[in-house]
Amino acid sequence: MEPTEFFQTLRSLWVLWLILAFGIVLWWAYRPKNKKRFEEDARIPFKDGDGD
Repeated sequence: MEPTEFFQTLRSLWVLWLILAFGIVLWWAYRPKNKKRFEEDARIPFKDGDGD
């Protein structure tokens, strides 16, 4: 298989690449290990600060 044929095959599977990327993002976002971090990050706008 020539490189151009290989890259054409990869380009034709773009929907699968997007689904795979979306699945990885979902897996990362919903891991229990990340829950505490995301909860802390969600409270950032409500923290008191000195301002700029």
